[in-house]
Amino acid sequence: MLEIEAAMPGMVGGILLHYKLLRRLEQSGGCIKALIEEAENKRMHLMTFMEVAKTKWYERAMVFAVQGVFFNAYFVTYILSPKLAHHIVGYLKEEAIHSYTEFLKELGNGNIENMPAPTIAIDYWRLPKKSTLRDIVVYVRADEAHHRDVNYFVSDSYFQGQQLMDSAAPLGRKDGPLLIGS
Repeated sequence: MLEIEAAMPGMVGGILLHYKLLRRLEQSGGCIKALIEEAENKRMHLMTFMEVAKTKWYERAMVFAVQGVFFNAYFVTYILSPKLAHHIVGYLKEEAIHSYTEFLKELGNGNIENMPAPTIAIDYWRLPKKSTLRDIVVYVRADEAHHRDVNYFVSDSYFQGQQLMDSAAPLGRKDGPLLIGS
């Protein structure tokens, strides 16, 4: 369920930062790209887990309701304090890393079926055809760690009064999945 709202902060932050920097004629140091990439990546998390869970029509309808509430709340928070908004998202990502670590433990204990990965996940993460749900969760957890780092980077930049273009944003996860504690 948390994946429903997770794609919105990156998109809201990316759009509002884009317009702000357009007005100021400033560069973003890659932060806009990193936030939009986060939104797209989170959308793929949602689509993957909706495929795994074989969601019903009413569960899909909840996506609209949650988006309507969360988008507006996050939009207002971002306008009032981008620093706070990014820090909140960084914290939520830390919680997501913990949740996915627990998910991996449950898969390892056999409490959750380690089913074959859906095609959408195999294509998106370029996984081997024989990949499983565990493989997806390892990649999703690594994505969450990267999103945490991006959001803390932007929050810290605002907090320290730096211009975003002064430091390169952490673009694209190049380290592979986070395997610690798996």
